[in-house]
Amino acid sequence: MSAKPIRRVLIGNRGEIALRIIRACRELGIESVQAYSQADRDSLPVRMADRAACIGPASAAQSYLDADALVSAAVVQDADAIHPGYGFLSENAAFAQLCERHGVVFIGPGARAIEQMGDKAAARKLAAGIGVPVTPGSAGALDSREAARIAGEIGYPVLLKASAGGGGRGMRVVHSPGELADAFQQASAEALAAFGDGALYLEKFLTRIRHVEVQVLGDGKAVLHLGERDCSSQRRNQKLVEESPSPALDAGRRTELCSAAVAIARHVGYASAGTVEFILDDATGKFYFIEMNTRIQVEHPVTEMVSGIDLVKAQIRIASGAPLAFAQDDVRLSGHAIECRINAEDAERDFAPCPGTITRFHAPGGPGVRIDSHLYCGYAVPPYYDSLLAKLIAWGATRAEAIARMQRALAETVIEGVATTLPLQRRLLADPVFLDGRVDTRYVGELLTK
Repeated sequence: MSAKPIRRVLIGNRGEIALRIIRACRELGIESVQAYSQADRDSLPVRMADRAACIGPASAAQSYLDADALVSAAVVQDADAIHPGYGFLSENAAFAQLCERHGVVFIGPGARAIEQMGDKAAARKLAAGIGVPVTPGSAGALDSREAARIAGEIGYPVLLKASAGGGGRGMRVVHSPGELADAFQQASAEALAAFGDGALYLEKFLTRIRHVEVQVLGDGKAVLHLGERDCSSQRRNQKLVEESPSPALDAGRRTELCSAAVAIARHVGYASAGTVEFILDDATGKFYFIEMNTRIQVEHPVTEMVSGIDLVKAQIRIASGAPLAFAQDDVRLSGHAIECRINAEDAERDFAPCPGTITRFHAPGGPGVRIDSHLYCGYAVPPYYDSLLAKLIAWGATRAEAIARMQRALAETVIEGVATTLPLQRRLLADPVFLDGRVDTRYVGELLTK
């Protein structure tokens, strides 16, 4: 962590998260420098930042994933720090080390914490070592022969997962011994292509689960939590709707889950915002650690709405060397919040990406509604990056009020020129299973087949 104030931040990301960071910097009196690819030269973050610096062509590999280009831009622009947002280089320990070598503060945890938690198999072993429950499976990365042996011991179905991965890539469900060899080869190849590391580990596959994650904040000494988010509404391991608090947890289980998350973050001396992810077995009510994301999450606004704490500003303050300004007892979680991710995808065509030009855009408003988006009328959605267009967030004193406000906000939102997931989100928020709080990770897939 830095021991001096941060006066200028280079933003090594794009889209809505870049705009979110610019706004946090402005409130803190910090100048922002927007790093951008040639495809993003007309983007809203470039227009709104105090400065902008082109870091390469449209390809992410030659721009937002080019560590040398980002650090060089920070040095040239005399930026004290780089905020990596999420995705791209946000969980890259080598990038954090490169920043440090050039005297640029990496706004995130130290490289050591990224390394410890970035290897999912090693993180699983660490969690088990401090008494946090993990699903039955391998102690670490393994080869196909060892995978077959462990799968035979714990029983099928099993789940192969990339040690270096996330977001569903390098992941395969295996239902029988005859499927294992091919699934192992496919998952390993996918993981190698996506993350540069084909190592896999194995877990027992639980058929009916919830995906629940805990937001933590640490300053290298103290660690606290800001409650949990339920991310069970997902398709192919990609989250669509998130909410806080989880309708699946009672007070006792919530305390256990959040305490486990804090224990993991404290064990690695965590300093920044981070998320500890768990699965909750609907059949038994037991929870199991799956991974830790050492960055700001896409769905962080859900936590901000119920806690009143600006997580991006907290990240920047911690990176400047400031201790946490509050203790766990000071955290007050109020009401209920829901986030819907609006993507440029056509749900009628197996969620095919839909780049194009926005011909009409109307954002919703009213009490308890927030939208995080980089859209404007005439914006050309590029085909090179993630398809996220906007995050729509609604808060209410109760879950019912939050749902009603989200339904209203979804009805008010207009995005034309490209296909979006708005129709799907409206359907999800009206479905009886969601309304009753009975969603598990299979819910969206089953809804789409109705």
